[in-house]
Amino acid sequence: MTTAAARTAATPTPATTAATPARTPAPARTPAPAPASTDPTGARSAEAAGVITDARERIDALDDRILGLVQERMAVSAVVQEARIGSGGRRVHLSREMEILGRYRDALGRPGTSLAMTLLELCRGTV
Repeated sequence: MTTAAARTAATPTPATTAATPARTPAPARTPAPAPASTDPTGARSAEAAGVITDARERIDALDDRILGLVQERMAVSAVVQEARIGSGGRRVHLSREMEILGRYRDALGRPGTSLAMTLLELCRGTV
């Protein structure tokens, strides 16, 4: 066989490549996800749903109390501001606000500062 003939014989032709299809690996199988819970609590057992429901009721009651306390604080703040402004002072007393920010930060960490800022903003009013 000549060199040219040997090269031609070694080169695959379309007919020989079609006869031997390339094998592709099968895709990896992943387990099917667990069915989504239809329970409004997101729980997957009746026991867990009961615990969550009870805890949410307690949270709602606490939120109601917190909202009431914030509204009470806003009213008391308005009295303080009226007295301060009536005596010739400023509406906001910055050193007092810094005390409050520090107390919330000490009790709740860094997020406490954000909570105190929001509370102070609510209580500043527009007297």
